[in-house]
Amino acid sequence: MSVSISDFGSLKDGSKASLYTITNKNGLKAEITDFGANLVRLFVPDRNGKLDDVVLGFDDAEGYSENPSYFGSTIGRNANRIGNASFVLDGVTYKLDVNDNENNLHSSFEDGYNKRFFKAQIKGEDSVCFSLSSKDGDQGFPGNLEMSVTYTLTDDDELVLTYTGHSDKDTIFNPTNHSYFNLSGHDSGSAMHCRLMLNSVRLTPVVDGSIPTGEYMELEGTPFDFKELTTIGDRIDDKDKLLAIGKGYDINYVIDKKENEYGLAGILADEKSGRKITVYTDLPGVQFYAGNCIKTQKGKNGVTYKKRHAVCLETQFYPDAINHPNFPQPVLKANEEFKSVTTYKFEVC
Repeated sequence: MSVSISDFGSLKDGSKASLYTITNKNGLKAEITDFGANLVRLFVPDRNGKLDDVVLGFDDAEGYSENPSYFGSTIGRNANRIGNASFVLDGVTYKLDVNDNENNLHSSFEDGYNKRFFKAQIKGEDSVCFSLSSKDGDQGFPGNLEMSVTYTLTDDDELVLTYTGHSDKDTIFNPTNHSYFNLSGHDSGSAMHCRLMLNSVRLTPVVDGSIPTGEYMELEGTPFDFKELTTIGDRIDDKDKLLAIGKGYDINYVIDKKENEYGLAGILADEKSGRKITVYTDLPGVQFYAGNCIKTQKGKNGVTYKKRHAVCLETQFYPDAINHPNFPQPVLKANEEFKSVTTYKFEVC
């Protein structure tokens, strides 16, 4: 195991970014920048032992200063959508950026956590902790928040993301990682041949704008049923209201486990390369997004990324949960500690 540091370029204002590389005994390698705590590269062996980078991203920090699709991003304070860009907490109404129709998406596009410098600290030979201070009123949210995300790469071929948070006021804290995976390699084009299993029998249906109704919907017999490994592209263009709203798969799945229990969220497998990711989390939901709205753009090594070239499995609290009391709540109480763990385990299938 080892951790190394290298230069990752500069932003337009001259700020210099660094890249932290964690390598395990099997050759797996994760590269994360202190600019936004973005996961930049993830090298994973195929069935023949060949290493390929399996996440979309950019070659330097300047690319992440725009990043319209949130490649590799650490999202905060709140991942996903909040309806009408507002919520009530402890009797006070808070207004957020209106940045997705009339709603709020991922807290802020211009000033999201993925576009801020984190303080990086190497933890032993296998981990880097990225920490950030977020002041009361930042992005419209209450409370002075201290948060961190620690990336750990184990010798069992697991990339473990551990989130912590502490606030001096009640606030929303719902972080996630927004990496886009293509297990054939980031430069291999469409990911619709990959197969997916989600440990879920229900989802949270949405209306136009992708805001949940507050209800739950059973998946059996619908295009959204991934209880068994199923090729993603098989049903993505079926005639279905929810598919039309998301322009394909872009929906929150209710993970079939007890609240706060650490358990299986899903499996992403690629028979071409033989790579497989198994995702575990203690969070209640996972947003499956099939990259339907990836804008055509240049990524790493001059590769052109397009629609559905990769998919996201974003572990999190449900979208707009703060406005639906029947959903698990993303509220971090004042002076209490938040901790959450999501693991991506890599194997050969």
